[in-house]
Amino acid sequence: MASPATWSVVIPYYNEAAFLPATIASLLRQTVKPFELILVDNGSTDGSGDLARDALEGVGDVRPVFLLEERKGQAHALEAGIGRASGAFTAICDADTIYPPHYLEAAGAVYERSPASVAAVLAVGVGPRPDSVDGRAKRLKTLAMGRLLAKQCHSGGYAHTFRTATLKRAGGYSKALWPYVLKDHELMHRISKLGDIRYAWDLWCQPSDRRADRSGVRWTLPERLLYHATPFRRKDWFFYEFFGPRLKARNMDEIRLRNRSWGEGGESV
Repeated sequence: MASPATWSVVIPYYNEAAFLPATIASLLRQTVKPFELILVDNGSTDGSGDLARDALEGVGDVRPVFLLEERKGQAHALEAGIGRASGAFTAICDADTIYPPHYLEAAGAVYERSPASVAAVLAVGVGPRPDSVDGRAKRLKTLAMGRLLAKQCHSGGYAHTFRTATLKRAGGYSKALWPYVLKDHELMHRISKLGDIRYAWDLWCQPSDRRADRSGVRWTLPERLLYHATPFRRKDWFFYEFFGPRLKARNMDEIRLRNRSWGEGGESV
């Protein structure tokens, strides 16, 4: 299992006062400690930063790092946070997601029992009852897809962990490399060039219900089917010659996540 001091956790946020304290509280309950918690404020105006500092005041077994990224957009905030990550492993967490106490421990166990070629371990996003019929079905489906289509992304960016060195070598999140929505899929394509991706039955988290409708930031059904059908050796063509230009034509820059039309509550970066 990964050493307790090997984790960096990165949370970018923008106006997340309604969600961020609960997310931090869930991370403070992790069974693996100490770890580095990097919080990147992308220009919040609702007091989110103050709430984050209050939640972490006096906590001795988590090392908080507070950053301010003035360039607008989640990619910029993630770039800043990943740049400061010093642990052997990095978990990318969203400010509106609840992480069970065993989250880092379960991910670390997968890295420990896997070869060094495993570059990323991804969790499954489930509802409040991961052991319900629906929760178990979603976990089983994701694991099956992870084996069938091994070099593709089957979980949202809120559920990703990486070997830090590989994440940085791949270029991490970067608007220079991919300025559009669905950037977690493009990043995992770059990661897959450097190593393997794993999923695990007991590795899951609980994203906010406000993600139920993401029609404004998602691909079309034909685009998604083509993503799954395109062989890995042709994925560069899919992303950089086919998909990227189509997103650009639809003005699907990732900055639109900041002006989210889906869900309610605080805004995502």
